[in-house]
Amino acid sequence: MNRGKKKVTYILSHIQKALAFEWIAESLDKDQFELSFLLLNEGDSYLEQFLLARQIPVQRITYRGKKDLWRAFWQARKWLKAWKTEVVHAHLFDANVVGLSAAKSLGIRQRIYTRHHSTLHHVYFPRAVYYDRFVNWLATDIVAISAVVQAVLVGKEKVKPAKVHLIPHGFELSAFESVTADRLKILQDRYALHACAPIIGVIARHIHWKGIQFIIPAFAKIREKYPQAHLLLANAQGDYKPELAKLLACLPAESYTEIAFEQDLYALYQLLDYYVHTPINADLEAFGQTYIEALAAGIPSVFTLSGIASEFIQDGQNALVVPYQDSEAIAVALTRLHEDQTLCQNLVENGKKSIHPRFELQNMMQKLEKLYQ
Repeated sequence: MNRGKKKVTYILSHIQKALAFEWIAESLDKDQFELSFLLLNEGDSYLEQFLLARQIPVQRITYRGKKDLWRAFWQARKWLKAWKTEVVHAHLFDANVVGLSAAKSLGIRQRIYTRHHSTLHHVYFPRAVYYDRFVNWLATDIVAISAVVQAVLVGKEKVKPAKVHLIPHGFELSAFESVTADRLKILQDRYALHACAPIIGVIARHIHWKGIQFIIPAFAKIREKYPQAHLLLANAQGDYKPELAKLLACLPAESYTEIAFEQDLYALYQLLDYYVHTPINADLEAFGQTYIEALAAGIPSVFTLSGIASEFIQDGQNALVVPYQDSEAIAVALTRLHEDQTLCQNLVENGKKSIHPRFELQNMMQKLEKLYQ
């Protein structure tokens, strides 16, 4: 590594592919910073190959779970020392514990983590809140990705406000619009979607609080009106999958498609006629990148207000907003979209205006670079 630049190491856990880190790897000011990555993963990943292809220093620490935590701590410590890291920025629970502990043991003065969950532990895993408080203590700075997260950190967990920096996610927004016909056809062929209309999309892990259990019954109502309607469930993995499978069993097998992972996220959105994201309350969603992605892709959408959506989504302006946990309202909103193309066009146009330039990647990068300095 060259001298004179600040040495920043990202530490991530259980990441296979994440556009955000690809964007950061390519966009961080190379005149000011030298970036490296420690990946706590079971094996190889798309992200690791992405970094290697761009000659960005990366080391994988084999990590299957908490039984590997102590060994991961020592390996992280070794690499941070070898790279002479000056700033550690950790993401996700295991990486936070391992990375910030290793950094503190080495006396690294800037120990940052991004808080990617909001009230999740408070609601579902109360014992994990003790680990959150430990990580809060280890960190010198915490990035809150939304006002909801900021409120949880300061209000519920009593973090000093000066330690918390509000930095929303940034996106390469133009990439969601520039999808070629060839890329779209590849996915249409892969998932046999040529004869389906309308296609209603959900891109969310199969966990309770995402609210998919209210979308599936709503889709059943839509299909009564529009027999060719198709439900596309992407990122279809998680501990609530067995419960959702019971609901899906009530639908004809040909009426829905489950996708565990699709690398071309940009093209995946362009398959959709309408989009739905309905978390079950206002604060379980820490941010909700999919709100921004759907609007960037120009997909008329039905939302509940959670995470970042509460800060900028307006009913009837850039999306249709429905009450929490209300299948009937979701069905009514989808019907309204399908029967009013003028409304759809207005939502698409206003949706794009509402995210430009607020969620542009460069806004986030400038704030992160200022924090690292």
